[in-house]
Amino acid sequence: MKEPVNLEQNKNELELRYGCNPHQKPARVFVKDGTLPFTVLNGAPGYINLLDALNSWQLVKELRQILQLPAAASFKHVSPAGAAVGLPLNETLRQSYGVENLELSPLASAYARARGADRLASFGDWAALSDVVDLPTARLLQREVSDGVIAPGYEPEALALLRQKQGGKYVILEIDPGYEPQEMETREVFGITFEQKRNTVLANASMLEQIPTRNRSLPESAKRDLLLSLVALKYTQSNSICFAFDGQCVGVGAGQQSRVHCTRLAAQKTALWYLRQHPATLSLRWKKGVKRQEKVNAIDLYLRDDITPAELEPWKELFEEVPQKLTQEEKQMWLANLHGVALGSDAYIPFRDTIDCAALHGVSYVVQPGGSLRDQDVIDACDTYGMAMAFSGVRLFHH
Repeated sequence: MKEPVNLEQNKNELELRYGCNPHQKPARVFVKDGTLPFTVLNGAPGYINLLDALNSWQLVKELRQILQLPAAASFKHVSPAGAAVGLPLNETLRQSYGVENLELSPLASAYARARGADRLASFGDWAALSDVVDLPTARLLQREVSDGVIAPGYEPEALALLRQKQGGKYVILEIDPGYEPQEMETREVFGITFEQKRNTVLANASMLEQIPTRNRSLPESAKRDLLLSLVALKYTQSNSICFAFDGQCVGVGAGQQSRVHCTRLAAQKTALWYLRQHPATLSLRWKKGVKRQEKVNAIDLYLRDDITPAELEPWKELFEEVPQKLTQEEKQMWLANLHGVALGSDAYIPFRDTIDCAALHGVSYVVQPGGSLRDQDVIDACDTYGMAMAFSGVRLFHH
């Protein structure tokens, strides 16, 4: 399976084309002791590719371990655009994700969900897969605009197909699934070396046991989605909020300076995810030859409230018949059908504004560390909306 490729790779060092930007040369990755835990099967990975690869691999490995289901992540700039486990897709999701005519294995379903959550952000993603890549998953990857993939192995037919992608330049990494790094990790910033114990905490059911709200009911599906959100948050640039539903992240708000801005971003993405399933969206009529990503971009413009007619004008030529945009009332009626969404927060929720925003976007379940001076305000807000909230007691900042 590990056939020779054009890229020279030492066992403990890999030279890169450049660092974060093309002018940052030279660049390399290396280990001080032992060998690199991955093999380059195809292509030439870049600095950011490897940051995405190593973070996303940890995410899907933990999801697989915790939820006992195949897992996938779609990563962009060291945060997940989406993450999911391999539950079957209904016909509406198949159509919304553009996979209605594809054979989907459990692993392919996981990636279809991860990729489909935020199709705009996933353009040019890095894919991470928890299991050996089968042919249905490779076929799905082969047709998407993606920079590369990391997985513990590849079926021969799947590897052969992926090696044809991007004219043979698609980056394919095989990770040693048994690799465990040392307990202490270091990084250097401005010539200063930082050292800390690696974040080895694993999301688990005990994090959902301390429930201070009047509603203490957490169905198994809610527990799954809350744990999924915690795993995703562990590998999302902080501050971060994650909305999860039906075994997948549906809105990730990452890297904001205030928690409510994270929440608003995640909520907006969740609303767009759900509005893409609206019958009016699914029935849009496209001209022949319109590419999938062009449809994704046009649908985003069609659904958003802050887009002017002038901004939408260049995209009208993609439609057989120019659609009428959904009214605010129509959107609100549709979004009112969304219930049972899980919200995870990587640190305590300091004000009730996060809960007030979440309540407008189908959130029924919340998990957060707790420990704010205003915990009671947040508990009272959850009680107002009938939400069940758990205090995990664990902060998950990631930088």
